[in-house]
Amino acid sequence: MTTMALSTLYSRITLLALLSTTTFYCFYKSRRLKKLSSSVSQKLVSFHRNPKLIYITQTGTSKTLAYRLHNLLSLKDLVFDLVDVKDYEPEDLAKENMVVIVTSTWEDGKPPPKAKFFADWIEESVNDFRVGALLLSKCKFAVFGVGSGAYGESFNAVAKGISKKLKALGAKEMIPLGEGDVDGGELGREIDAWGQKLITVLSGGALDNGVTVPRSVDGDSDSEGSYVSDDEEGQENGAELDVVDLEDIAGKGPSRKSRVGVEVNGVKSCSQREMVTPVIRANLEKQGYKIIGSHSGVKICRWTKSQLRGRGGCYKHSFYGIESHRCMEATPSLACANKCVFCWRHHTNPVGKSWQWKMDDATEIVSTAIELHAKMIKQMKGVPGVEEKRLLEGLLPRHCALSLVGEPIMYPEINSLVDESHRRRISTFLVTNAQFPEKIRTLKPITQLYVSVDAATKESLKAVDRPLFGDFWERFLDSLNALKEKQQRTVYRLTLVKGWNAEDVNGYFKLFSLGKPDFIEIKGVTYCGSSATSKLTMENVPWHADVKAFSEALALKSEGEYEVACEHEHSCCVLLAKVDKFKVNGQWFTWIDYDKFHDLVASGKPFSSTDYMAPTPSWAVYGAAEGGFDPEQTRYRKERNHKSNHQCS
Repeated sequence: MTTMALSTLYSRITLLALLSTTTFYCFYKSRRLKKLSSSVSQKLVSFHRNPKLIYITQTGTSKTLAYRLHNLLSLKDLVFDLVDVKDYEPEDLAKENMVVIVTSTWEDGKPPPKAKFFADWIEESVNDFRVGALLLSKCKFAVFGVGSGAYGESFNAVAKGISKKLKALGAKEMIPLGEGDVDGGELGREIDAWGQKLITVLSGGALDNGVTVPRSVDGDSDSEGSYVSDDEEGQENGAELDVVDLEDIAGKGPSRKSRVGVEVNGVKSCSQREMVTPVIRANLEKQGYKIIGSHSGVKICRWTKSQLRGRGGCYKHSFYGIESHRCMEATPSLACANKCVFCWRHHTNPVGKSWQWKMDDATEIVSTAIELHAKMIKQMKGVPGVEEKRLLEGLLPRHCALSLVGEPIMYPEINSLVDESHRRRISTFLVTNAQFPEKIRTLKPITQLYVSVDAATKESLKAVDRPLFGDFWERFLDSLNALKEKQQRTVYRLTLVKGWNAEDVNGYFKLFSLGKPDFIEIKGVTYCGSSATSKLTMENVPWHADVKAFSEALALKSEGEYEVACEHEHSCCVLLAKVDKFKVNGQWFTWIDYDKFHDLVASGKPFSSTDYMAPTPSWAVYGAAEGGFDPEQTRYRKERNHKSNHQCS
């Protein structure tokens, strides 16, 4: 091949290589840009999955401005859900990635009435020591206030308060607070100018002060680019990282601000304020509660329905001889001072450390509870298995379990309520959360008085019960000491939660000497489904074999003072009883002679727990083949419960 031919060949090869390289590079660049574009698009979609534009209005001005801002954002393809605050559940703030709020200030620097629940929720969450500064850590926000400059210090007070409190809960402010003055006649321009700043930040640009949005626009709680003032930064960095309790629908409960009220028997009762707000009522009624007056409730138990159908009673039937189909579940106080991780109502009740609500009459509460209970019993008529005799008996309750959601002992007139129940010859099984020792000491004779012993150490009690009181441990120990002073039947109730409180046998045993209870009920936690308020799963639910092993270990520790007396396999529940009181000639006497109890109460003379005990049937005794199930009833087993070592459900 000639030199010229070789040169031509080399030139063509070089040109071909260059063209190939260029083509490959262009192809690669195109794919890369497409991939990056797709990635950014996906992140933007994720970031804007449901950002909220919430307006708080009374006369409609804030609503008009919110619509104007919404249109401005839409023109830039920034899609927000426009929401009236009255239709928004503040508990959902913890789920949001971004919230923009346009709010007016109403009379005396307060929010419009429609926003009271929203504002109270934020206020309560900020003041709840268990929440910490991480509750809204995934949320970025911006607030625009609408008010009248003529009101001086209260000008845009609501907007300023919301902004401050959202930051205190860990939310990140994207741009400084915007303020519109209705007296200036420039509201439209003011909201537009503020909206342009918001658009700049949302689009990844920078404001004059250098603020930019986080590079990650996928909703992560990245603080880069958030608007934080110098004096707040140090506070934020030094904030205590408490466990985030998303149980706090605390705004559904009362505000802790003192209010003017009247005193009844030395107890302040706020005549203007009811414990059960519309939101609380809706939540509890959805769960089957019947609300009594302003602070009480009654509910029909599944075991009541079960024994009406001849399908067995609850563990109290096995341990103490109650008739489950004649038992009424009620409480005179839907409020509580704890937020236990295993709360079976997922914290849809208010919280408080003292009584600060309107107070209803005790006799009226009992009468209404019986009336509503009877209506629920009547609804069982015609249900397969319900016999006329049991239905008629169920209409007249003989027992009352004062142990629904809430803390019954908080009710100032609890003694009057107990008296009224006993006057009607209705027995009382009252459960207290061990935070009101003085109430235990002044409590009149109860058929059986329970104290919840949910943990053996201060640290674990705080983690499990999540109490409101700072001195909760001292109150807990004092409550156990108060229990020792009672002459009637007393019980420690232990709810075992795997991974939380089910391992410290020695710690629990040390508490026995404080209250010296007649009985110790040990029950596996019941799984009530997952929720934002509880992190419990089925992994935290013990098997009946676990509960038995724990109970036997405690009995062994007592060196003969307590023995395992009864069990109710269906409820994953075991009973320890004091041997010197309730075991006579080898026979257990854990059951109750209810007629004898009521006669003793009516006599007005002192009496003790052994004065109204009755023999325990053989089928209820620990180790019996029946496992605590009444042989006169017919047991219906679900497929998942066929194993003998079934899990609590």
